[in-house]
Amino acid sequence: MALLNFKKRDAGAAKPSSPEVEAFLENYSIEVMPRTAAKIDSFADLLPAGTRVYIAHIEGTPIEEMVETAKRVNAEGFPVMPHFPARIIQDETTLADWIARYQGEADVKQALLLAGGVSKPHGAFDSSMQLLETGLFDKAGFSNLHVAGHPEGNKDIDPDGSMKNVSDALLWKQKFSERTDADMALATQFAFEAKPIIEWADSIKAAGVDLPIHIGIAGPAKLQTLIKFAIACGVGPSLKVLQKRAMDVSKLLLPYEPNDVISELAAHKAANPDFNITNVHFFPLGGIKTNATWAINNGGAAAQPVNSQG
Repeated sequence: MALLNFKKRDAGAAKPSSPEVEAFLENYSIEVMPRTAAKIDSFADLLPAGTRVYIAHIEGTPIEEMVETAKRVNAEGFPVMPHFPARIIQDETTLADWIARYQGEADVKQALLLAGGVSKPHGAFDSSMQLLETGLFDKAGFSNLHVAGHPEGNKDIDPDGSMKNVSDALLWKQKFSERTDADMALATQFAFEAKPIIEWADSIKAAGVDLPIHIGIAGPAKLQTLIKFAIACGVGPSLKVLQKRAMDVSKLLLPYEPNDVISELAAHKAANPDFNITNVHFFPLGGIKTNATWAINNGGAAAQPVNSQG
């Protein structure tokens, strides 16, 4: 019932978006999992033509389910970018097998390479850099290789709370981007506050990392859901935005929506066209339909789904 109430309110309150927000949301991407994708009857009812769909690979998900989801999404006409989490891939033979399956069965040409959310590697790989170094993605002719970015750092990579290892890894990935035929970009963890995002993006550019940034944004969701995910994912500094909201009784029961962070980033991008954040990547923590509906209501013409009426 809460979801229905949210969607009804959202549809009724839909207003033309600002030109800045419309431009910023153009070519956004969205993340799904096999189990969440299975709940969607038609992605063409929700997503604009050409929307990149990332498929998150959670530990324990069989590769067959991942490939089947990629095949289904691709068949609907959307480019697919599955996750390759290094720490759950046993060895180079397994990696080659996954690549061959994705290509042969689902025509996949893109990949997001990341260490993965497990503390102890299952096999030979510990980082996305090791996956890149195999040369298997270049050999297979992948057109796009994305790697992780961490606007608020990552305690798994830098247990001391610094940004040293994360920063060193970014510089390595920047150099790799100069010797691969694939287009590379950073896909980041979600954050809730624009100012620290802007400062981080400017800082890595000043350090010599000019890879395009696809900024992670949490889609509309219940506040309790977002706080749970933020803690689990190690999103630290901007968590205070949610905690402050939770203290406001008038907002406690309303779903969080990313209007403020999107508007501020969009305004900054409009004022600074060379700003290195080029795309929005949505984490639909409150549901794919809910996130897509928000984008439709706020993203103007570029966010209208393939099967839109009108």
